Amino acid sequence: MKFTLKWLKEHLDTNADVETIARTLTMIGLEVEHIEDRARDLAPFTIGYVVEAVQHPNADKLRVCKVDTGQGVVQVVGGAPNARTGMKGVFAPVGSFIPGTRLDLKKGVIRGVDSNGMLCSMREMGLGQDHEGIIDLAADAPVGQSFAAYMGYDDPVFEIK
Repeated sequence: MKFTLKWLKEHLDTNADVETIARTLTMIGLEVEHIEDRARDLAPFTIGYVVEAVQHPNADKLRVCKVDTGQGVVQVVGGAPNARTGMKGVFAPVGSFIPGTRLDLKKGVIRGVDSNGMLCSMREMGLGQDHEGIIDLAADAPVGQSFAAYMGYDDPVFEIK
């Protein structure tokens, strides 16, 4: 059986956190087999606005993007063919764990140009296999907002055995 935290809170009068609820369910005889909490896994990722996307000066297949993260503008170098000025996408800051590649994102210099984060594809986010380009969000997506909240992934799912 699966149910979300939101559903559970509609039926119970509780402000308990996910871990407390899981322990309590187990104590009353319901074995919590798994909790999927995409919001936790996707916490570092926010909606970014590409202020500028230009050809990399030293590489034909790379773009240099200036991305408004809602907390400032950062420079990102990437190879996505759909990166363009004016688009909104999923921004990962330096230090993020990229679930689809299982790598920790570090500040880097790519072909002589600083890169301070990345714009992510569905595969890099661990949300599918599409790696043809970065996620292209709607024009009204709010810059700086949590990607998980925007996509509705901010409601943990309990799986009971």
